[in-house]
Amino acid sequence: MLPIPAEELNGSGTLGPYWTFYRAVVAEQLSQWLPGSPSVILDLSGGRGRWSAHAARAGHRVLEVLDFRRTLDVHARLRDADRVRQVRADDLAFLPDECVDAVVAEERAMSIELMAESAMSDVARVLRPGGRALVCVDSLVLGMAILAEQGQWQHLTQTGEVMLVPWPDGSITRCFSSGQLRELLMGAGLEVEWMRPRTVLSPSTVDHILASDARALAYLVRTELEARPDDNDTVGIHLLASARKT
Repeated sequence: MLPIPAEELNGSGTLGPYWTFYRAVVAEQLSQWLPGSPSVILDLSGGRGRWSAHAARAGHRVLEVLDFRRTLDVHARLRDADRVRQVRADDLAFLPDECVDAVVAEERAMSIELMAESAMSDVARVLRPGGRALVCVDSLVLGMAILAEQGQWQHLTQTGEVMLVPWPDGSITRCFSSGQLRELLMGAGLEVEWMRPRTVLSPSTVDHILASDARALAYLVRTELEARPDDNDTVGIHLLASARKT
């Protein structure tokens, strides 16, 4: 069974409370991961999240790369003009080597980017020595569940291969096992610091608790952050990894 129905994957619908929890977890994970001193951050999340502004509020300078399908957010540029610069680009060829301190690839950026190996090599190139990358991808569990929901049973045994899955909106997503995500990062020359499911608490658990007490959100987020699932890829719709350039 799909852990979250396909129609819910855009963050709306009946699982709204779960997505409120999910976004709160992402924000806390990012806050804990960001460098402790003012740094130059490259955001490859495509403008699909609030993470550039989040990093800017923490005192960092951010270069946010948008794809050509998205328009520049004029209001964001005016509001965060001194901290966030938005550019459109298909790749990172416009950036020199070793020019940023950290790279954030949230919002499934490396799953949407089917040439993920090339993209990660570019990430490693622009990182300064000691710089870090935070990468979130669709999990193999999610991919298999979507295929099952679509009745594509013949593909469910091909877990050792690259899994390309038709997304509910007609696009294609690349789903990773923990081993495949580790290979992606190490293949680019990065050292994996840690890997874990983005969340381990199920939507049903979160919704049940929040329905009983809306004030329990902070407790749920704290419980999630204190979980130590390591690189277990048998739970969760997304995998999250931190890697360092040595």
